Amino acid sequence: MNLTSHDLERYSWQLDVPGFGEEGQRKLMGSTVLVTRCGGVGGTAALELAAAGVGHIILAHAGALRLDDLNRQLLMTTEHIGKPRIASAARRLRELNPNVEVTTIAENATPENAARLVEKADLVIDAAPLFSERYALNRACVAAGKPLVEVAMYAMELTLTTILPGKTPCLECIFPENPAWWRRRFPVFGAVAGTAGCLAAMEAIKVLSGIGEPLAGTMLCGDLGTQSFRKVSLHKLAMCPCCSGR
Repeated sequence: MNLTSHDLERYSWQLDVPGFGEEGQRKLMGSTVLVTRCGGVGGTAALELAAAGVGHIILAHAGALRLDDLNRQLLMTTEHIGKPRIASAARRLRELNPNVEVTTIAENATPENAARLVEKADLVIDAAPLFSERYALNRACVAAGKPLVEVAMYAMELTLTTILPGKTPCLECIFPENPAWWRRRFPVFGAVAGTAGCLAAMEAIKVLSGIGEPLAGTMLCGDLGTQSFRKVSLHKLAMCPCCSGR
């Protein structure tokens, strides 16, 4: 894929990043990323991927926009309340970068559709609020050998890791059981969700372009209340029902 004069100008600042250059940009432009869902975390990740020039972004998210979504979901607009979130998200991404192909799927991940959602992507960013969705995506990515960026936040805290099937622990190694403390509704500052989304987008960019070191086998834990971060080593579960033997 050759870069046009338009591409060279649009992405000129990131082309100067050491180790990235035109080859890294060509890799991004030839890549497809699935983002599910596209709320405060996933929407910000999708926005950064579109700005960076990822060639094809698939958005998976069901449901209509509510007023209480607007403190964090930056791809949405007030006049879109009551309408499908996915339409507003796609419009905003296309406005930012019309050279990026955006595909919308008005579904949330389930065991029944996860393989279909994952099959056309080179990488998946999982920003789902429910562990049932996360487990379904994890299994689909492990089965297909697709990299999975797992990102989550709660109140002032965030976590991030990149799962490389066959090389790193999968989500079921890290959380063998659905955490009893996890709830569908939880406290959210938009700035924390946005920070988590930006970090997830950078993980995707690193994996796709080959620049830097992804958080493979390591989880980044951040507390924006104290602006402190630490890394935690992850280990495979010997009898993991999802990834053992792979």
